[in-house]
Amino acid sequence: MCLIVIGWRVHPDYPLVVAANRDEFYARPTASLARWPDTPEVMGGLDLEAGGTWLGISESGRFAAVTNVREPGMTKGAHSRGALTRCFLMAHSSAEAYAAQIDGAQYSGFNLLLGDGDTLVYCSNRDGRSRPLAPGIYGLSNHLLDSPWPKLLAARQRFAEALPRLPDESAFFELLADQAIVADENLPSTGVPIEWERLLSAIFVKSESYGTRASTLVTQRADGNITVHENSFGQNGQALQSSVISTSV
Repeated sequence: MCLIVIGWRVHPDYPLVVAANRDEFYARPTASLARWPDTPEVMGGLDLEAGGTWLGISESGRFAAVTNVREPGMTKGAHSRGALTRCFLMAHSSAEAYAAQIDGAQYSGFNLLLGDGDTLVYCSNRDGRSRPLAPGIYGLSNHLLDSPWPKLLAARQRFAEALPRLPDESAFFELLADQAIVADENLPSTGVPIEWERLLSAIFVKSESYGTRASTLVTQRADGNITVHENSFGQNGQALQSSVISTSV
């Protein structure tokens, strides 16, 4: 997952709203949005290579999403970062308690958002101790929370403009589909070649081998109803399918 914008207790009728793009190599095997076979109360995609997930939510409102930290050349962690989200969604501990017991040294660089219905926690093994977040709009890409990368700043602004239009989802998916490339002078410097910096500067990434695999919108209403809407994509941004799961809690 390479872009997440989350509104936490900002909209009076939708305490949790998440718009996210998962960027990955197209060759990596993936299961699209569904109820998990072994845990049907959890809704999300699955990484079929390592068994974890980039984003998911349960009927009870437990939410988790992860992004990697872009740090080329670093030694790979012993465990998959997707296991962090999967395990939380299947656990019963609070977000703060779960975050506190993570051994960050076992994983490559990660950013993790954990919600248990009462608290939203940000956790990263590159940014000190985990912490609960106050109500607000937050953004994650492949650096730390709210790093001022151009695409993240643009995504947060457009997310804020889209929130009042709910239940209309169209503005969120327009934001997630933005393919604009950032000018070279405004690109972050993350240690990858300039061609990759340009490619990855777009909110929606596409190429022959790597790009946005899924655009996902999660909304939880004040009455507890949860809707997850995912559009999935293949090489060069080719649209593959659209899936929606909605449940009354």
